[in-house]
Amino acid sequence: MNDKNYAPVCGIYCGSCDFLGKQCKGCGYVAGKPFWTAQFPSGICPIHDCCRNQKQMEHCGLCEDFPCKIFMDLRDPNMSDEEFQKSLKTRQENLRRRKKIGTEKWLEEISGS
Repeated sequence: MNDKNYAPVCGIYCGSCDFLGKQCKGCGYVAGKPFWTAQFPSGICPIHDCCRNQKQMEHCGLCEDFPCKIFMDLRDPNMSDEEFQKSLKTRQENLRRRKKIGTEKWLEEISGS
């Protein structure tokens, strides 16, 4: 899946998400408004809103403030502390790699295609 809509600003790969095709079409397709953002007054993912809408960047790894407070604080409440720390580390590594090689090559690597 080399679809850039599956490469959200936060470093997750939508192709590996359990909700893809069920509750979500992919972050790029829903413009940062996956089902779980209904819990926010703005109805949009705060990370997506900051990166794409406010700073007009492709992903957080390109920001001089990366990783910022928004990135570090937004978490799935269903994750344990250990799971959240692992997720943060993985997403940061993904974004650094994406910055280095570009989104298209990163998608090829991460999707295996």
